[in-house]
Amino acid sequence: MIEDLLNVNDYLRLAVESLYFTVIVDHKGIIRYLSDNYADILNIDSKKAEGMPVEKVIPNTRLIIVAKTGKAEIGHLFRMKNGQEVICNRIPFKNKDGTIQGVISTASFHDIKRIEVLSNQINKLKKENKLYIEQLNNLRNNTFSIQNIIGQSNEILEIKSILPKISNSNLSVLITGETGTGKEVFANAIHQLSDRKMFNYIKINCAAIPKDLLESELFGYDEGAFTGATKGGKKGKFELADRGTILLDEIGEMPLFLQSKLLRVIQEQELERVGGLKTIPIDVRIICNTNKDIEKLVSEGKFREDLYYRINVVELKIPPLRERLDDIPLLCDYFIQKFNRDNGYFISGISDKVYKLFEQYNWKGNIRELEHVIERACVMSSDSTLTINDFDFLLPRLIKEENNYSIREQGEITTLEAQKNQLEKEAIIKTLIHTKGNKTAAAKLLKINRSILYDKLKKYDIYL
Repeated sequence: MIEDLLNVNDYLRLAVESLYFTVIVDHKGIIRYLSDNYADILNIDSKKAEGMPVEKVIPNTRLIIVAKTGKAEIGHLFRMKNGQEVICNRIPFKNKDGTIQGVISTASFHDIKRIEVLSNQINKLKKENKLYIEQLNNLRNNTFSIQNIIGQSNEILEIKSILPKISNSNLSVLITGETGTGKEVFANAIHQLSDRKMFNYIKINCAAIPKDLLESELFGYDEGAFTGATKGGKKGKFELADRGTILLDEIGEMPLFLQSKLLRVIQEQELERVGGLKTIPIDVRIICNTNKDIEKLVSEGKFREDLYYRINVVELKIPPLRERLDDIPLLCDYFIQKFNRDNGYFISGISDKVYKLFEQYNWKGNIRELEHVIERACVMSSDSTLTINDFDFLLPRLIKEENNYSIREQGEITTLEAQKNQLEKEAIIKTLIHTKGNKTAAAKLLKINRSILYDKLKKYDIYL
C-alpha cells in the first residue's frame, strides 16, 4: 500500500542501523548518530550521545583525524571499550564543493575470530601455492635443462650434440673449464637427460668441505665412528645418490688419501662407511668438475693417475667466454630477461657500443662475471637500454688488461713505433673513461681534432 511506504530518511536510518557498530560525526567531531548496538557496548543511551564530542564517548577514536584529513581509513583494527576487536572503516563524506561534512564509521566484522579463520585459510593457500610453484619450476628445469645451456657458437653446439649420446650411458664424465664457464649447468643437463633423472642428483664441492670431514660426507659413518657421531650413523652422499647421479665439484681439490677410496668405490660399486665393517652396494653415475689441469697434478704427484683415467672416460672441455664471443648477445639477453622477471626491471636491450666493448674485454670470470656485470648495470641504469655509461665500472678493468698486456710484451723486442702505439691507445682509452665516452671532450683534452680522434679509434679498434 502507498500509505505504508517509508520516507527516504526512514530508509536511510534503517540501513545505517543494520550496520555493525555505526557512528556518524560532523566535521567538528560531534556525534550526530550512534547505533543502538554500539551504544550498548559503550554503556550509554544512543540519544544522549548525540550532540556530545566523540572523544568523550569513544576512547582513542580516530574519527576526528579523518574529519580533518579527509582521508578514508579502510580495514583498520580497533579495540572497543569492552575489549572486543573489530575491523572498522572510517569514511568521510563531503559536499559537492569538496567540503568535509563529517565521517561515518562502521565495522566490517563484529567477530575478529572470523578474520583469523580467513587469515589462516589464506596463509594455507599461500603455502600450497608456493609448493606448487616450486614443483612446477623443478619440472620445468628437469624437462628443459639442456635449454639452460645458452649459446649458438660452434663449440657449444658441438657439446650440445654430444650430451644426449653420453647421458643415458653409465660412463664417468669429467667436465673441465675455467672458473665461471658454467660447468655445473652441463652436469645438470647430463643428469636430466639420463634415465636416472627420477632419482637423486647429489652435489658436493670437494673444496668447500674440510679435509677431515670430507670422507664422512662422501661415504657416511657408523654409530660410534668418532666423538659426536650421530646415533645410528649417517648416510654419505654416495648412498644418497644410489640409482641417481653424484657431482663431485672441484675434484682436483680432493686429498690423496681419499682418492684411493674413491677409486675403489668407482671400480667395485660398493663402499664402507667410516668406522663400519659392512659393505654397501651402490649404483651411482659419477660426474666430476674441475678448473684444474689434472694431467699436471698427476705429473706433480698430487692426483692419482689411475683415478684420473677412471673419471675421465668422457671429457667435456667447456670453452672460456673469450673463445665464444658470438654467444655474448644471447647470454646478455638471457640475463636481462632473468633480472627483469626477478626484480621487476624493464630493460629492453643493450647498445651496440657495449657489445663492442665486451668483445675487447678478456672475461677472466667468464659467464659468471658477465652475469654480475649485467646485473650491476641493470640496477644502476635509469633507461630502458643499457649504454656504455652503464658499464663505466668495466672500463678501468679494460685499462688494467691493456697495461698487463703491455707489460707482458715488454719481454719481447718490439719496435719503437709499436710501443708508441700502445701508449697512445692507453691514453685515448683513459681519456674516454674520464669523459664517460664523450668524444668531443676527449679530443679537447687530448688537444687533437675530433676527426683525428675518430681515425685513431678506428685504428686501435676502440669502441668506447
